[in-house]
Amino acid sequence: MRVIRFTRYRALAITLSLLVIVAGGVATFFQGGFNLGIDFRAGLTERVAVAPSVSASIEDVRRALAGIQGVQVQTIGAPEDQEFLVKVKEEEGAENFRETTRTAILSALGAAFGQGNVEERSSQYIGPRFSASIASQSFLLVLVAILFMLVYIWFRFQLAYAVGAITALFHDVFVLLGVIGAFQLEVSTATIAAILTIVGYSINDTIVVFDRIRENTQLLKERPFREIVDGSITQTLSRTLITSLTTLLAVLAIYIFTTGDIKLFAFNLIVGIVVGTYSSIFIASPVMMWIRNARHREEEEMKEQRQQVLSVKEETAPPAEEAAGGESEEKGEGSGVQIVQGRRKLPRSKRKKKK
Repeated sequence: MRVIRFTRYRALAITLSLLVIVAGGVATFFQGGFNLGIDFRAGLTERVAVAPSVSASIEDVRRALAGIQGVQVQTIGAPEDQEFLVKVKEEEGAENFRETTRTAILSALGAAFGQGNVEERSSQYIGPRFSASIASQSFLLVLVAILFMLVYIWFRFQLAYAVGAITALFHDVFVLLGVIGAFQLEVSTATIAAILTIVGYSINDTIVVFDRIRENTQLLKERPFREIVDGSITQTLSRTLITSLTTLLAVLAIYIFTTGDIKLFAFNLIVGIVVGTYSSIFIASPVMMWIRNARHREEEEMKEQRQQVLSVKEETAPPAEEAAGGESEEKGEGSGVQIVQGRRKLPRSKRKKKK
């Protein structure tokens, strides 16, 4: 099997990802930030239906409500049902916003289609405190999910694998948020659901690649780690592409045949699946390889330093025989006894006394 050198393009891939993320952030900033929906911003949601006896398209409803500031209209169900979801964001400092806006919506629709032809199905108001609470909880939910995945991969593989996988996850989330902000797509609870779905999908794809890398590392110990990574990605490439393609076909059908929040949810999934497949190949594995090689070089340098210290100690230390001879000579001089070829020799004065 021909091995594709994916790691050869790691610098180009990482640079391209950084450019996309920065471009999305800049575009979002110059458009005034994200287009927060009522789930994350105080506002009113009205579900209304127009009688079948009167023709009412979504364009007709939008024209009828054009005088209300910040209004959004979505179709619910089939177009022939003529059921619509009307959302209006609450502006700061508005007094009695709920009743005033509700009356304005029903009056405008009644004037356009007839008072007896408009039915209010439901009315929901989200206050500023509750919307802020939802936003903070959603952010915390995504952060906790990523943290648990980091711990899981750390225990299952190694720290280098965990850092590579989490880097790919943050890459996927930032790219998706950049697309949402650049095109001013509405950020709602469906967006958070899409982000969590993409996080789970991407981590599953990354784990498949990492598992093959770990298996090949044990089988092919004599080969360079870079070749093992390229070979493992190549071996799992068909599985990765087939899984992504089949998932895309299902999500694409949802995007084509639905409307409203479900359509937006499907679009976010499409972007996330494409980005997640890309990151598992060009982001996760190269980052993991870079961290692993850096730690390996550090360990080799520490090992060389220890060997150098041991060799210096061995060179400066006196030989064992010389050290033993020096100690014996010192003892002999102190007691008046000389050592001659391993035999003790008494001083001349002591030899005379002995005679």
